[in-house]
Amino acid sequence: MDVVALYNVFRHCGKISTDTRTVEQGMLFFALHGERFDGNRFAARALEAGAAYAVVDDPSVVNGHRYILVEDTLTALQDLAAYHRRQLKCPVIAVCGSNGKTTTKELIHAVLSTRYKVFATRGNLNNHIGTPLSLLSVEPDTDIAVIEIGANHLGETAALCRIAAPDSGLITNNGKDHLEGYGSIENVRLANGELYTWLRENGGMAFLNTDEFDLVEMAEGLRVYTYGEGTENNVSGREVPGGNTLTVACSRPAIEIKTQLFGSYNLGNVLAAVAVGRNFEVPAEAIAAAIEAYVPSSNRSRIIQTGEMTLVMDCYNANPASMEAALRSFAVSGEAPRMVILGDMLELGSYSHDEHYQMLNLAEDLGFDRVVLVGPEFQNAGKEFPFENYSNAGEAAMHIRKEDLSGWQVLLKGSRGIALEKIVTDWIS
Repeated sequence: MDVVALYNVFRHCGKISTDTRTVEQGMLFFALHGERFDGNRFAARALEAGAAYAVVDDPSVVNGHRYILVEDTLTALQDLAAYHRRQLKCPVIAVCGSNGKTTTKELIHAVLSTRYKVFATRGNLNNHIGTPLSLLSVEPDTDIAVIEIGANHLGETAALCRIAAPDSGLITNNGKDHLEGYGSIENVRLANGELYTWLRENGGMAFLNTDEFDLVEMAEGLRVYTYGEGTENNVSGREVPGGNTLTVACSRPAIEIKTQLFGSYNLGNVLAAVAVGRNFEVPAEAIAAAIEAYVPSSNRSRIIQTGEMTLVMDCYNANPASMEAALRSFAVSGEAPRMVILGDMLELGSYSHDEHYQMLNLAEDLGFDRVVLVGPEFQNAGKEFPFENYSNAGEAAMHIRKEDLSGWQVLLKGSRGIALEKIVTDWIS
């Protein structure tokens, strides 16, 4: 079946599922493949659950007219998303980068939603499967779509740009993320730069953080809308010192924004949202109100006051750049005794030991009152440091959550796979 015919089926069904547990009546089911599963084997179950049709790529499972046979189900899904994108009249803004993608995307969504009907990627559905599914969720009457793009190897951002066809976009920063897949920091830079290449070749515009000097260099020859601390930018703003949450004073436009975000490292994310809002003619006061009302989700730069203890939950993900930024911000966050709970940074490949060791040196230099390490990578790198060590979050929780930490500030920072939130479940509840 060609993409036009498949698109007509999609329009009839309206919604797509790739998981039989989420199938609703009338949906179009795509039988995708995973490392440990073959979606073709679940096609019949999806139809029984109410799916109108099942898209499969194994001829042996076809049993009637409700099966749609294609050469490759993932390619068919991506081609369908690309075709749907070309039918949409709304501009698409792409957000990629090493750190802060999801927070930036959510802030942009909050700002633009004060004036427009906006679709934004849900959660972090930003990869080769999530991006097509996100695009296929964009309704025809949408005014603006904000699509988060994530990648872990060269060429993936370029491929997702060909599907999403963004009119504008931004790179948050270049950092040491997914080094296991990229192989080097230079490849991270090249991979993120694939967004700029798309925009340059297709007449698009970049929202450019001029405080990230490598991004300025990468954006040469590209039409840009700038933001940063310098007053020469289209949007200019600085952090206002003091307090646990980030306050931003903008001179262009002249507004002060008291966010619910922790850490000076979120300054660029906030200014990005201001820049996008101003470009789309959202009034300055509405921008400030939207950002101030935004509550961080999924343990991203989130401050929780529980009794007399202050928790900084920043444990949805971690790489060396984001962990360093969190530690440096936390080190100057107040007078109360400070405790950091650090979980392993995953997917660093051959760089892992050195990066964990350097992070421990930094934690020691910053002089925290207490440092707790969780995970085998930190355990291995931290043998010579006077820090507490636990093999996993469950073990750490057994010891730490029994303690009375009234009056303490506690930062949790680590990769999602370490599940540091287990340690503080009792405190929060």
